[in-house]
Amino acid sequence: MKNGEFIPLMVPDIHPEDIDAVAMVLRSGMLVQGEKVAEFETNVSKYIGTKNAIAVSNGTSSLYLALIALGIGQGDEVIVPAFSFMATANAVELTGAKPVFVDISAETFNIDINLIEKAITRKTRAIMPVHEFGLACDINEIISIAEKHHLKVIEDAACALGAAENSQYTGTFGDIGSFSFHPRKAITSGEGGMLTTNDDRIAFKLRALRNHGIEINDGKSEFALAGYNFRMTDFQAALLLSQFARLNEIIDYKDKLAQVYFTELQDCNKLILPHVPQNKRHSWQSFHVVLHDDIDRDRLIIQLKGKGIGTNLGAQCMPFQKFFREKYKLNCSKLFPNAMKAYFKGLVLPLYGLLDENNIRYICNTIKD
Repeated sequence: MKNGEFIPLMVPDIHPEDIDAVAMVLRSGMLVQGEKVAEFETNVSKYIGTKNAIAVSNGTSSLYLALIALGIGQGDEVIVPAFSFMATANAVELTGAKPVFVDISAETFNIDINLIEKAITRKTRAIMPVHEFGLACDINEIISIAEKHHLKVIEDAACALGAAENSQYTGTFGDIGSFSFHPRKAITSGEGGMLTTNDDRIAFKLRALRNHGIEINDGKSEFALAGYNFRMTDFQAALLLSQFARLNEIIDYKDKLAQVYFTELQDCNKLILPHVPQNKRHSWQSFHVVLHDDIDRDRLIIQLKGKGIGTNLGAQCMPFQKFFREKYKLNCSKLFPNAMKAYFKGLVLPLYGLLDENNIRYICNTIKD
């Protein structure tokens, strides 16, 4: 961004070649779930290392389909972190199952693995950990807990395409991985999602469920399930394919900007910087800091906007939001203190490809002032 321009929280970095790719599909007349969708699925599965990738309409529908494909519904329970975007809990709720909230680590904003087993009951069917803000959660430990209790694992990797633990990409550990291509993600199609799995039977069911329940057997199609219309368009896939070619470059550049934040804000004693364990590759969907108790976060957001900087809260303490608060009546301050602090004191700072190091330094100096 040029000096003096307003710095929004996020601006998608769409290149001319990305627009050209979309235009080619629009001229072709093949707009819905065609060759570009199939090509994008192939590229994602090769990149992260799963046998199957299934493109869908958005990241919320991908979570919902993952739950449905695993047979989760009425009377079941799914363990989720207390701190995430609402889609995580909503997807569980909409299947008829119950989201069981677990507090997060104050360091990583990911689910606290030490609290998971206490939340498991005879009704628990799955764990849905979130790789919050693009940092891989302690997924190997979660897999061990799930195997011990015979539970399924759905990775909510909405923010974390390209993130990794011990060089293994998110979306490859559990039974199913789920990604989003919302405008705040590393690559975007406005809306869009992706499911990944190594289980061919699950993949077969997911492909049918996203497309009105159509199964193709021996070259013939039939409506074998009561399915949904959760398809991705071909022009969305073309837009994603073009950006996907530079995904590693995008993540590396965002990491470079994140290091400027760390350097410039390391001595600022009014906020806590994010923690990145050495064995993890952060994809930096967001740079999320936590303000000290004496800072009014909402007032700071207004002050920064007055200085030409767009910021916002990071995610929600989900059980504290009106629907879940009124339905489950949980004592959030007692049960989820870390999620509550991250919700009320968390602040996301701009971090995307159209910014440069000078922009980041201006943001940091303004915050410190």
